[in-house]
Amino acid sequence: MSAESGTKSRVNKLLSDYGMLGVLILLCLLFSILTLSEQNSVGADAAKGISRRLRNRDVSGNIMIITQQNEQDRSFAEALESGLRSRGSIFIFQGGPSEIRSKLEGLPDSVLSNAAIMTTESYAPAVKSIIAQFPSLSRAELMTPPAYRWPTFLLADNLRNVANQIAVIAIIAIGMTMVIITAGIDLSVGSLIALSAVVIAWIIGFMGGNGASVAAMFVAGLLAVLLCGLTGAFSGLMITRFQIPPFIATLAIMQVAAGVAYIISQGKPIYQLPDSFIGLGRGAEPLLKIPYAVILMILLYLAAHFLMSRTTLGRYVYAVGGNPEAARLAGIRVKGVILFVYTLCGILAGFGGVIMASQLKSGAPTYGLTYELYVIAAVVVGGTSLSGGEGRIFGTLIGAFIIAVIQNGMNLTNVETYTQKVVLGLVILAAVLLDRLKQRRMARAR
Repeated sequence: MSAESGTKSRVNKLLSDYGMLGVLILLCLLFSILTLSEQNSVGADAAKGISRRLRNRDVSGNIMIITQQNEQDRSFAEALESGLRSRGSIFIFQGGPSEIRSKLEGLPDSVLSNAAIMTTESYAPAVKSIIAQFPSLSRAELMTPPAYRWPTFLLADNLRNVANQIAVIAIIAIGMTMVIITAGIDLSVGSLIALSAVVIAWIIGFMGGNGASVAAMFVAGLLAVLLCGLTGAFSGLMITRFQIPPFIATLAIMQVAAGVAYIISQGKPIYQLPDSFIGLGRGAEPLLKIPYAVILMILLYLAAHFLMSRTTLGRYVYAVGGNPEAARLAGIRVKGVILFVYTLCGILAGFGGVIMASQLKSGAPTYGLTYELYVIAAVVVGGTSLSGGEGRIFGTLIGAFIIAVIQNGMNLTNVETYTQKVVLGLVILAAVLLDRLKQRRMARAR
């Protein structure tokens, strides 16, 4: 009986900590159903589709592969040439419509009259228009990759886009989770994003601008993150030393950071950044094409999970949020723990600003506007209690993805922006309501 009770207790705890994972899965299923539609392959996959279609067909004569000049189309042309090499003479034409037309005009009618033309679905309308101008191609068969049914939401590019778009919010939410677990709040993170982005752009401009070295960019990023960390530490000092309520202290810092960002940038975006600067924000590892920002986000979540679940400092954070007086009597330096979480939150906001500046290849004082609301929403939706003492790092990651999936799904289903705000507000309200109901249930159980 005790074993069954223990198992039930563990299951209840798991559902309490990560119950929103079920909500995330249901949302993914919903938007997968709503976005089910015909899709067109691109790149090497598109070439494989044509090759499969021609597997049992006799294709003789001249094969013309016509594509635009981009990476995906080059991959399509190379893969298709490799698959059809034994079928006949292959001509590859790449470029804009005028270039293609010029190249076709240089071929004799004997070649054009015995041709099969293959192109991508996106380029097919232009190719049809070109073919109409050549009487010799009137009987030529135009082939495009076969379509298939698949949810737009579940396309690899869309999923990578969802993860990349939420990376900044999710990274900052790590620090906010720790702050809220201590029963605090930090409203300054949105302004710190702007401050960090402006500072790194300004320093890079000072150290060479478009011609700045990798070392200069690294130093600029380090200084921007350090400045945000010091700002977070200052917020923590005001809260611990002078007992200023976290809401008021961080609200004041939010205004100060936003003002400083405007002063440094003179109210204008800073664009003098080298092309290599976008590597962190837009780059991706070559194998799975996972964005570097997402990889950084995953590593930070693993480190934060270890900190909160396997270290003494993590236990101190929970203890301070659960009962600060009891934690003090137990010998925990409560003020030191609070100072640490606000400093870390500032550092992570600085990281977020650096990533955003890299994604947009600029620094502007308008970056991060209202991001503090999305960060707090991710933490609360992820199951962290606003009363303090309760929350999970991976729960916050789930909360961040719930918000990202809702936004992305509504965009894909053409829900207007104002309606999206209503839905997101109701989701946050529902999460807070569930937290309050859970707190009441726990209080009655005691």
